[in-house]
Amino acid sequence: MEENENLYRLYVGAYYGVLAMDDYPLKVYILKDIENYIKDFVLHHYIELDLKSVALDIEKNVSLDVKLHDALYLLNQMNAPMELVFLVQNKLKDLESD
Repeated sequence: MEENENLYRLYVGAYYGVLAMDDYPLKVYILKDIENYIKDFVLHHYIELDLKSVALDIEKNVSLDVKLHDALYLLNQMNAPMELVFLVQNKLKDLESD
């Protein structure tokens, strides 16, 4: 059960990580895929959380680098376009060099 909750948090973090990728013009399509991925996950797994409040907490309180790492994990799992994966990796490198 806790594993499902952690995965939910990771998927929501990934959503916000991709949302931050302003330099990727097709991100709306990937965001829709992630939304569907999250909905399907919630539909098939039992989670004892207030999903909306968890999502708001992640949006406001989780750092961008964590969200981007979450995005990398999920994008690889979804076989997302490599262009986006490379952009996320570059953004992470930029954040680390600051």
